[in-house]
Amino acid sequence: MMLYPPVPKMLESVGSRYLLVNVIARRARQVAIEAESCNMPLDKQPVSQAVDEIAEGKITATVKEEYMR
Repeated sequence: MMLYPPVPKMLESVGSRYLLVNVIARRARQVAIEAESCNMPLDKQPVSQAVDEIAEGKITATVKEEYMR
């Protein structure tokens, strides 16, 4: 089974798998909270929307160098 979008494509916008999982989770929570506060129904699940945004390059993330030590 092939995942869409492929993880390597998403890793172009986000540096590591660990960071990718965290960015997806944070963005999905943000989407859910925004939809709930505005009483808007969602077309797709918050996690799916977050994954799509990362795959499209709308969201990028890096780790600050101070945390790399």
